[in-house]
Amino acid sequence: MFAHLSPAIRQYLIVTGNYWAFTLTDGALRMLVVLYFNQLGYSPLQIAMLFVFYEVFGVVTNLVGGWLGARLGLNRTMNVGLALQVVALLMLTLPAEYLTVIWVMLAQALSGIAKDLNKMSAKSAIKLLVPEEAQGTLFKWVALLTGSKNALKGIGFFLGAVLLSLLGFMGAVLAMALMLALVWVMSVLLLRNDMGRMKNKPKFREVFSKSRAINVLAAARMFLFASRDVWFVIALPVFLKETLGWDFWQVGFFMACWVIGYGVVQSLAPLFTGKRSGRIPGRGAVVGWGAGLAILPLLIAQGMVLPLDTTWVIVVGLMVFGAVFAVNSSLHSYLIVSYARGDGVSLDVGFYYMANAMGRLLGTVLSGWLYMAHGLVTCLVVSAVMVLAAVLISLALPAGRLATR
Repeated sequence: MFAHLSPAIRQYLIVTGNYWAFTLTDGALRMLVVLYFNQLGYSPLQIAMLFVFYEVFGVVTNLVGGWLGARLGLNRTMNVGLALQVVALLMLTLPAEYLTVIWVMLAQALSGIAKDLNKMSAKSAIKLLVPEEAQGTLFKWVALLTGSKNALKGIGFFLGAVLLSLLGFMGAVLAMALMLALVWVMSVLLLRNDMGRMKNKPKFREVFSKSRAINVLAAARMFLFASRDVWFVIALPVFLKETLGWDFWQVGFFMACWVIGYGVVQSLAPLFTGKRSGRIPGRGAVVGWGAGLAILPLLIAQGMVLPLDTTWVIVVGLMVFGAVFAVNSSLHSYLIVSYARGDGVSLDVGFYYMANAMGRLLGTVLSGWLYMAHGLVTCLVVSAVMVLAAVLISLALPAGRLATR
């Protein structure tokens, strides 16, 4: 059945399958590290700091990875990402007494490099597999890839917890390393060799985009993702555990469900952002959905200071925020692939996701500092300010374009 599909569809399925397999291990590894080191007595903030290298190296990898993809081909950068994740997992199969904080941070750094090589390769590849005039198809494929990735990351949270219960920490990471190694072998054999490689080898200075639209979108993306992580990454889990008294498994279960729902909404974004009217979204949709998102953290913060049930304010508010944020993220993900040049797409996508990684790093650091100094309400107010900054920057984007298919 696979052989009867068109070459473009076959390559899309291989790229998506690689991305899905990697994402499962990425989500599972994060949950494994969080649960295991919580058992060892680490505080939530200390555990979060184990992932700082993961975010820092994401910034560097997106910048360099796009350049490597344009020179070597996206098949190679994707396969290198899969191989590095296998190595990162194997680094954590040591006995507990050898799993020092520095060692785990180095393994997470390697995993961060692997993740962003894989993501940049997957999203760049879609640009090359869809005709330039088929913007409607491009939006649907990007939304499906992005949404399914986030849903699978949530499933990965469950997978990590189950594997930890059944196999222990060492057995869990070893099982995932073996599974991903098999995926890597299949990818090396099946993925097209010349995908994304520029005809003329780009110089490293070309990693910095000359496109005004991409520079504007990248700046907006940085503030958008900082606005989520400034309260979601550290402040929220710590608040749920320490202030509301949730057990750790309840925190993990809720976060996993949120990420799965977030991914489902991302996949469905084309259904309610312009598909029925025959238009592919552009500046107007980004600004409109962004403005709606900016209000939500303020409403949640207001609900927390009123005599209302804080648990329900947080749970309901976060669900609504997640749905609206997912649409915003899906719009951004489509636009970067649409704006990117055909020859050298990985340079533009890599530069854009460097800004995404910078936003996550900024949000993660601020989340810990603001929460410890001023509490969750302050994190929410800063989140609203960051969304507003993203909206104002987005006003400089070009208008949308008509879909042809």
